[in-house]
Amino acid sequence: MNSALQTLQDRGFIKACTDIEALSDLMDKEKVKFYVGVDPTGKSVHVGHMVPFFAMHHLQNAGHLPIALVGGGTGMIGDPSGKTEMRKMLTPEQIQKNCESIKKQLGTVVDFDEQKDSSKGQAVMLNNADWLTNLNYIDFLREIGRHFSVNRMLTFESYKQRLERGLSFIEFNYQLLQSYDFLTLYQNEGCRLQIGGDDQWGNIVSGIDLIRKIEGAECYGLTFNLITRADGKKMGKSEKGAVFLDPEMFSPYDFYQYWRNVNDADVIKFMKLFTFLSLEEISTYDKPNVNINEAKERLAYEQTKIVHGEEEAQKAKTAARAMFSSSAVATTAQREGMPSLEIEMDKLKEGIPVLTLYASTSLASSNSEARRLVQGGGASINNQKITDLKFVVTDEMLDEEGELILKAGKKRFFRIIVK
Repeated sequence: MNSALQTLQDRGFIKACTDIEALSDLMDKEKVKFYVGVDPTGKSVHVGHMVPFFAMHHLQNAGHLPIALVGGGTGMIGDPSGKTEMRKMLTPEQIQKNCESIKKQLGTVVDFDEQKDSSKGQAVMLNNADWLTNLNYIDFLREIGRHFSVNRMLTFESYKQRLERGLSFIEFNYQLLQSYDFLTLYQNEGCRLQIGGDDQWGNIVSGIDLIRKIEGAECYGLTFNLITRADGKKMGKSEKGAVFLDPEMFSPYDFYQYWRNVNDADVIKFMKLFTFLSLEEISTYDKPNVNINEAKERLAYEQTKIVHGEEEAQKAKTAARAMFSSSAVATTAQREGMPSLEIEMDKLKEGIPVLTLYASTSLASSNSEARRLVQGGGASINNQKITDLKFVVTDEMLDEEGELILKAGKKRFFRIIVK
């Protein structure tokens, strides 16, 4: 097998390939252009979306040529794959803003800058709005739509699941548009390979068939395992919800803590998928005498460094170590990586109901959630356990640093800075 494909295989990415032997031969002979798409349905992707882009990183390092396709056009429709209901329709302005945000996030994993190292493939970012938004509908049906069988489309799992709940005609067109993307990238860029999650298999195969029918050329599809955690839950979900890459939606400290607290059984698997550590180095953590917490800390640090930068990763690591190792945070430096909120001293002197205070942080999304936290015995402030739902927090609770450290459960913390 081609060395780049072998790397993906060894790291646990590959689920299926349309023709692994032919693709391997092609990649041995030449640098292959390949693409993966992402629809800008929000301003941030979450970690579960990033598996294909980490695979793209390894293929790029092997000299192959990545195309990251932002779906400014398809995002106006929505992919029914893996969805139980139709997505909310976004305005063109919202989609464009999301595209710009996502570009920056993907750049933490895939290198779009000019390459000084000629052995590394040059990555480009394209937007399918450039060729989809001005399509003539009648021409599209005559030239593209006639190549698709409705009966065959309905056999794909992405459509079968939605038929029971209702599938809109606009979503039914999605597979045609994604197939047209692959055709356009083949014609304009010489792209021969599409990669993506396993839920994209039907869309990828349809694009390959379309290219074969129109151009008489052979292209390929490579899909990756949809990652679930050892507890069976979907990858990228936390107590707070989706683990977004945008620091305004999910703080670097919480991001670090997500990885620091993964199930023991997931650590090595996630190191292979979500870090750039070599397999040789990862293997040193996969031994009976290794402290699993050291492996978790390394996973959390490496992943946070990739997404948020080394400075934020170090801050989060320092703060997390302090909270794990002692009953109090020793220094201001150790607090810097924690999510925080500033409040006025006058407001604190007046008194803030504990439920209101917790609901104003990322530890509780509402007063109801804060109530459950207190009732369950999981709330404490500066190491003082809070069990009274009517408790009022005042300036008398400030620690030596003049701050409040709120705790939810054993591992979630929030810093209140008093001005």
